[in-house]
Amino acid sequence: MSLTESGAQGSAPSNETTETVADVAQLYLGNILYAIELAALSLDEQQKPGDAAFYRGIARKLAEARGREREARS
Repeated sequence: MSLTESGAQGSAPSNETTETVADVAQLYLGNILYAIELAALSLDEQQKPGDAAFYRGIARKLAEARGREREARS
């Protein structure tokens, strides 16, 4: 079952044999950010705020990079 079949946002790339990690990450960035936040929430519940902050920092860097990328295209 592909990610799109399971309800993920976006559409599957047409040529899966040549896609890079960056291509896939860009396509599914919203899903990745959501999953990272779920992990951070779980860590918060486990009383591990430092670990949660670490993952939120990763998510922030990804989101900021996407924002810069979009600004550059405008």
